[in-house]
Amino acid sequence: MLCNKGNFSTFFLYLGMRQITQAQLERVLDFPSLVEALREAFRSSIEAPQRHHHDYPNPVEGADSTLLLMPAWEAGAFLGVKIITVSPNNSKYDLPAVQGAYLLFDAHKGTPLAQIEAKSLTALRTAAASALASTFLSRAESRSLLMVGTGALAPRLIEAHAALRPIEQVFVWGRRYRQAQSLAESLYNHDFHIEAVETIEEVIREADIISSATLSPDPLIFGEHLRPGQHLDLVGSFKPNMREADDESIRRASIFADVRDSASKESGDLAIPIQRRILTKGAIKADLFELCRGKHEGRRNEEEITFFKSVGHALEDLAAAKLAFQRLKIQNF
Repeated sequence: MLCNKGNFSTFFLYLGMRQITQAQLERVLDFPSLVEALREAFRSSIEAPQRHHHDYPNPVEGADSTLLLMPAWEAGAFLGVKIITVSPNNSKYDLPAVQGAYLLFDAHKGTPLAQIEAKSLTALRTAAASALASTFLSRAESRSLLMVGTGALAPRLIEAHAALRPIEQVFVWGRRYRQAQSLAESLYNHDFHIEAVETIEEVIREADIISSATLSPDPLIFGEHLRPGQHLDLVGSFKPNMREADDESIRRASIFADVRDSASKESGDLAIPIQRRILTKGAIKADLFELCRGKHEGRRNEEEITFFKSVGHALEDLAAAKLAFQRLKIQNF
């Protein structure tokens, strides 16, 4: 068999699949183009069954890890499936919490086309989905951003929001101040000014957009600190026992999601307030399908606080994989 570590690439070429690397994804997936690809995908007839979400024991860590399977297809065109593992304690091994692979197929003949580095694909499409939501929900003149979290998604979210809004000032907070400093230093050559902060409270009212990507089980963003007109972009909470914003944030905000049903069940940011009867499913004003199809206008006035909850959707992966594959095919890989 051809699948030992030394000839892994040969194995996929044997199957007729190209390998698409992180470097290639970063070269061909600019955020303005990717946001528009996602906008079209949410308007399209792409089919995506509810993702398989399985927690499995991780005895060494004394806590569960997670397996996610996310298929999607566009009839007669492309089919893809993402296989992801989430191991929350991986930072102590200097490994990302999220790892996996994306497999892209020809949906007509079933031919395997590409095996794509899933960590980067996920980060890019997730950030693009947040930026897409922001085009409907944040104020067009938003110039400041607070990034809560310093993981792999954080720099992508900063870059994506800055690509769609005229961001001039970025604040970064992390549980480890040094990591926040390192993230700020890594983005010093962008058009915005960026700095690490020691507490969220010291800058939260200054931020037009607050983006959060953490695995926190407890709220980090509190409604008492919010001001009118802000936009909250919550990405990290993907389990019913995880939260990034508290009940008061829910009470004060207009609630939106990437996918209405999934977000209300999978994320504690919505599931817990629903259980406590602070929020009803019907109070979620719209999801990205409805926003992109013009069924809801999004933000209605300058004073509204908007709250976007992202849990991810397989059509986002397929749209990003399709765009990368087509652009690289033109370049002959």
